[in-house]
Formats: sequence, C-alpha cells, structure tokens
Amino acid sequence: TFNTIKSEQLMCQNKTAIFIFILCMPLLLMGQDNKIDYSNPDNWAALPDKIDNADLVPGNYTTDKQPDSQVDVFFLYPTSFSNKSDIMIWNAAIDDKEVNQDTDERSIKNQASIFNQVGKIYAPRYRQANYAAYFDEDKIRSQQAFDFAYADVVDAFEYYINHYNKGRPFIIASHSQGSTHSMRLIKEYIENTKLAKQLVVAYVVGMPVPASYLNTPPCLSPGQTGCICSWRTYLDKYEPDHVASEEKMISTNPITWDQSSGFSNKKDHKGSVLFDFDKGIYPKIMRAELHGNILWIKKPDIKGKILLQRKNYHIGDFNLFYKDVQENAKLRVDNYLNQNNSSSN
Repeated sequence: TFNTIKSEQLMCQNKTAIFIFILCMPLLLMGQDNKIDYSNPDNWAALPDKIDNADLVPGNYTTDKQPDSQVDVFFLYPTSFSNKSDIMIWNAAIDDKEVNQDTDERSIKNQASIFNQVGKIYAPRYRQANYAAYFDEDKIRSQQAFDFAYADVVDAFEYYINHYNKGRPFIIASHSQGSTHSMRLIKEYIENTKLAKQLVVAYVVGMPVPASYLNTPPCLSPGQTGCICSWRTYLDKYEPDHVASEEKMISTNPITWDQSSGFSNKKDHKGSVLFDFDKGIYPKIMRAELHGNILWIKKPDIKGKILLQRKNYHIGDFNLFYKDVQENAKLRVDNYLNQNNSSSN
C-alpha cells in the first residue's frame, strides 16, 4: 500500500472575480476539493462482480472468464469528454451520464473486454481531462486538467490495491489519455516498490512512451513479463510530422510481439474487432511492421468499414489487434504464474 495522494490546491491571486474564475476553472467547475468515493461501485466503469460491458465477448463465441482468473487487470480508458461550450469545462464530472455512457459503449466494450479471458477487470471512472487539453496553448492550464484527472487515477489505484488486489499479480492496460496517466502511475507508484514484482505486463497504448521515462523495460519477446508494450497505429508510409523529432519511444508490433523487421504475415494476425462488435472477430486481415517509433499497417481487406478508411488508426489501436492482445496476455500470464510457482517450490 502507499500513502493517499494529497489533494493539490491551486493558489489563485485575489485580483478580479473573472481572473480567479478562469485560473481556477478546473477546480471550481468540478468541485475539485471532493475526492471520489471508490468504495461505491457506481464510480467504477468495470468491476469483476458488477454486470458491465467489460463482461461482453465479440460474437458471444465464449463466456466471460473473470470469476476463474488468477490475475487482475487495472484498465484506464481513453478520452470520451470533449465539451465545447462557450465556457470550457476542463474536467468531466464523475457522474456525467453522457460521458459515462460513451465510455461504456466504446472503450469498456471494445477495449477492456479484451481482458475478460485473462483477468478480473477493474476500470475506475475518473474526472478525465477535456480532449481540448491536449491542444491548449496554455500549458499550465492543460497540465492542471491532467493532474486533476491523474489524482483520481491514483486514488482509484490505491483503493484497488488496499481493498481488491490482496497481493495478486496484475496487468496495467490503457489507451490514449488512459496511457497518459498509466505511464505516470507506473513510474510513481509501481516502479521501485514491491508492486513491481506483481506486474505481469503493461499495455500502454496509443500515446508515445519515452524509453528514457521508465525503468520498466520494453517487452522484446511474446512471453516476456514485467515489461511494457506500446504502439501507435498508422497506415503504411504515413508518418505525422511530429514523429520525426521524437526521442526514442517504446514501440511494439502487436502481431509478432518482437522487434523483427518487415511486415508480419497476414496468417499470424489473430483477429480484429470492428464497430460491429456482435459480429465477432475478423482474423487474418492485418499486416504490421515497426517503423521507428510508430506502427505501420497495410490497409485490411475489408471493404466498407469506416474504421479502416483513414491514415491515423488511433481509434483502433486495440480493436485492430483485439484477439492478438488477448492471446498475448494469456501467454504472459501463464509464463508469470509458472515462473512464480517454480520459484516458490
């Protein structure tokens, strides 16, 4: 366990009411002084004993296996809050029905559910930063929004460790804004603590993860444990301008799970889940290769799918490799359990 994070208080100068309002906006609009009660199941998008969208399986080809799992999965979902009103709200309310429904129907259903064949899924709701915070020219204000959201993540993780985990091994899985928070969580609360020994693997997806930022090593083989996988998906031969100037990032091919060069074979792709979740898995449609800090894919052979008609596949970072991630997580969990059973005998 670790000490509860102290609420960060923003000190505003007593000038004009407007100045105070603008500077303190992330606090005042959301009631930032109030901590989230993570003993309340309503403040979790997914819990093992709760009926939620993390229990679903594409095409109903199998059943949820959380009850029998020996490991946990702490999942942090991506941004689903993009308020664009005249008065910008920088952090979502914890009980925003529209935001929560979008989270549940998109990321919990299509991403968190990957892990219901592997572990017990814990996905806390958090007062996520507005999507606009990633592009705001006022870096102090945007950082306040992310810090506010991260404080909830830490509180949720602390509650999870103290009340649910009970010493079990766990996976960290996240996408986009969730990964913004999870890499910080790994650095500040898992690395160099006893929790590091419980980390099976971390899938920190959809955001650049600097290789120099974390001590936890990148995963370089399919069955390696105690390591980090990360990728950002783009169409073959497309590279955003900002990528060329980046430092070295952790980059993983989620089909081969190694550092091999060249495009993977289509036959090795275990399966995508697209917008038609109930239709099930689309196997053997993807080829991928590492291109420096990013992942390139060949356009899949499925026509008429909105998800596939783009250059930036950020929205599909997990979905395009749904079954690949699921099977890989199983392998790493088996290896982790076997290694630890052997060491305890």
